Order: sequence, then structure tokens, then C-alpha cells
Amino acid sequence: MQMRNQLKDSLKTPEEERYSGKITRYDHFDDLTDIDNALNKVPEHLTVEERRRYTESCFGHLLRMDRGMKFSVGIVHRLLIRELHHDGPEDEMRFLIGRHSVRFSKVEFCLITGLKFGELPDTSTYDMVENGIHQRYFEGRDEVEYVELKAVLRIGVFSEQYDAVKLCLLYMLNWILMGLDEREKFPVWQFRLVEDLDAFDAFPWGAHVYRRSIYGFKHALDGRRRRFEQRQR
Repeated sequence: MQMRNQLKDSLKTPEEERYSGKITRYDHFDDLTDIDNALNKVPEHLTVEERRRYTESCFGHLLRMDRGMKFSVGIVHRLLIRELHHDGPEDEMRFLIGRHSVRFSKVEFCLITGLKFGELPDTSTYDMVENGIHQRYFEGRDEVEYVELKAVLRIGVFSEQYDAVKLCLLYMLNWILMGLDEREKFPVWQFRLVEDLDAFDAFPWGAHVYRRSIYGFKHALDGRRRRFEQRQR
């Protein structure tokens, strides 16, 4: 009991200040079917090779996720309001679950996702590939929205071998793993990188997705917490 009381004193959101969550993000797991359909729409003599190349890629294992899995905003919110102050690394989080302090770090993220970690390279040096998918499907525009990529996958007309694979990899990364809004814009460097499928597979996507995710988790309640404090005052 004494240990629990000590942990409660470390709560970022004291129990008497807890509040209900509000849905601001939805999962996109149902859209894994867009990847299945796109890989099945390539020319018949290339279908087997395209699917093999995708399933053996850095994201291939994620295509086997249970399609019935659902994201629960309620569970995430209940974890976040139990976040603890801690002396560990800044890119980790601790939560008070019952009487226990539970950790969420790169280790747990890696075990769950199976994604690769490592030193993140400087992506500003990547050169655009002439007549790559960025040019063929999006006219080389500086700003491409995710909804446009979804439309290309659903139409399913691909002009070069592995175009479907490259587009599906970008879709999995940003739409499924990152859970971004469809009106957000693609980072242009990803179009450059995906043209070299081996280099794309070797990239430490676990480190990239984790960094973005942990930042989002740590700041998810900032606005809600301020509004709660204002109402209390």
C-alpha cells in the first residue's frame, strides 16, 4: 500500500483531476484490404512476384495482422491519465496500473511491431529518382495527400513492376502504422527512398515510427489538461 501511495504521488494527472476521453483518432486496420486488393490488381503474370516482394519486405509480416483487431481510444486514454513522472529515459513512459509501475519503451514497441531499430539517417540528402512513382502517379508535386495515394491503390492501374509494392509500403507506413489523417502530406523523402526497395527495407522504421508515436502519446493530453484546469479555476 505504501508503494502504491508513493506512485500515486508521481501521477502527472492526479486522480481527482481525471476526465473522460474524446475520440480524435480512429484505427485504419480495415484498410489493410486496400493493400491486398492492390497487389491482386497487377498484371496476372506479375501477381505472385509482387506479393512475394511485399510479404518479404520490412512490413510484410504486418499484412498477417488479425483484420478484426480494433483500436480502443478508451484503453489508451485510461493509460495516459495514469502516466507517471519517472527518472528513466525521456523517450519512455511509465503508467500506474493497480499497484504496479508499467513501462512502455522501445523494447515493448519492438516486441509488438517487429520493426527494425537503429540510427536514423539524414533523409535530406536523398535525391529524387527521375520518372519514379512520385512523377508517374502524382506529377512530381511537392504536396501529395494520403487520400490521393488511397485513390491510386483502389483504382489499381500500375505502369511498372513493383509500383504496387512501393505504393503499398508507403500506405502501410503512413496510413496504418502512423495513423495519419488522409489530408496530411507525404514527406517527399519517402518517395525517394522507396524507389530502392532494399534501402527501404534496411531503414530503421521502428525508430522512426516510435519517435513519432511516443511524442504523440506524451502530448496527447496537453490541451485537455489545460482546459480541465481552466474549468476548475
